Amino acid sequence: MAAKLKTIYICSDCGETSPRWMGRCPSCGAWNTMVEDVVDTAPDKGKGAKAPLTGQRKTTLTPSRLSEISTDEERSRIVTGIGELDRVLGGGIVLGSVVLLGGEPGIGKSTVLLQLCGAISRDRNMLYVTGEESVRQIKLRADRLKVPQQNIMLVAENDIEEICGLIEQMKPELVVIDSIQTMRCNDLNSATGTVSQIKECAARLVAVAKSYEIPVFIVGHVNKEGALAGPKVMEHIVDTVLYFEGDKTLPYRVLRAAKNRYGSTNEIGMFDMTGDGLKEIENPSQLLLEGRPLGISGNCVACTMEGTRPILSEVQALVAKSGLQVPRRTASGFDYNRMNLLLAVLEKRAGYLFGNQDVYLNIVGGLRLDETACDLAVCVALASSLLDLPAGDKTVAIGEVGLGGEIRTVTHLESRLREAQRIGFEKAIIPKHSMAQLDLKQFKGMELIGVTYLREAVNAIKIKE
Repeated sequence: MAAKLKTIYICSDCGETSPRWMGRCPSCGAWNTMVEDVVDTAPDKGKGAKAPLTGQRKTTLTPSRLSEISTDEERSRIVTGIGELDRVLGGGIVLGSVVLLGGEPGIGKSTVLLQLCGAISRDRNMLYVTGEESVRQIKLRADRLKVPQQNIMLVAENDIEEICGLIEQMKPELVVIDSIQTMRCNDLNSATGTVSQIKECAARLVAVAKSYEIPVFIVGHVNKEGALAGPKVMEHIVDTVLYFEGDKTLPYRVLRAAKNRYGSTNEIGMFDMTGDGLKEIENPSQLLLEGRPLGISGNCVACTMEGTRPILSEVQALVAKSGLQVPRRTASGFDYNRMNLLLAVLEKRAGYLFGNQDVYLNIVGGLRLDETACDLAVCVALASSLLDLPAGDKTVAIGEVGLGGEIRTVTHLESRLREAQRIGFEKAIIPKHSMAQLDLKQFKGMELIGVTYLREAVNAIKIKE
């Protein structure tokens, strides 16, 4: 009996299915995410069909003894030579892993993957599958990026069965799929790019990758909220999920891992978008502080930890008298609600009034500061702009601010101070409770000012250097 077509509605966020359209997903609660899809219904097996008994089942599976499986790092990982990418991946590409790379259009996903193929193609065969561009367009980009092209094979195809068959036949050492939204499985009657197509195509690529231990990189589109288009189940079946972040008007790009089965998700990689492709930024602190204005108020340097890497970033604040009944508040690169909380603490605990002032806060370089260790630097920048008093060109502030105005200790303080000292900072405002845990001999030439309350931190910048 032939299968029948059935129309269902699938949530693009969580993959929940429903026989009718609903404005709100009953599973995840998201609004306007139920999209129409067409699936095949399996034919009825009949009432007399019975499942085979346990003793009649056969299998061709052969299990491996856990103690005999090799975990040699050199054999299980491919070091790309792109240090920032290797850092985010946990030391290199694991054989048989499936990596999902997402980001906004034009952020540099295809560029970094083509550079990756060129970096490891000198002694390995690559397969680059494009569903959005022609092979000639890829060739033009490769010429512009000046990547080695001898061992990179190109194919423009959308049929996932043809692609899987080519992978099994060629057995390349790396496969790039650009992108998963353009792939199609002919066994399904739904349109290309629908939830069912994306799930099935991704599942078949994962099966091939695991069977032949071939690493596969998959490019995924993002929706208007910035999340990967398609259901969350797609992120569950892959091994690693990477996001390319950054403002397209700025040259800096941040590569961040949202999921990694073979490494930490706290590490980030930083790149500079140039005419010759993406260049690694090995010293992001130095780059983010270049061109910093000196001797003006409203500036302070914060230090955030991205995995094991401390990064110094400039915090800019502008406080100006408001002509509106409700003063304007704007935050770029910092949580808006967190900024309002810190303003309330400054007013209540330190006595600085912002009620009739417009407040603008900006993190320079496109980096987003989500760590509470940057609270003190934000408060110092805000107070510095309000008082029109420079905080000091060689001053860094590190600490978490509590609701009582107290300055709390932060993790990895020694690493943060060492990075600030390396860049050339001479004064650091830190929690007083952490002074006893530091080896002060390691920070000769740097003045460490321990503060207990927020008012003490603001008073510290009033001291002329």
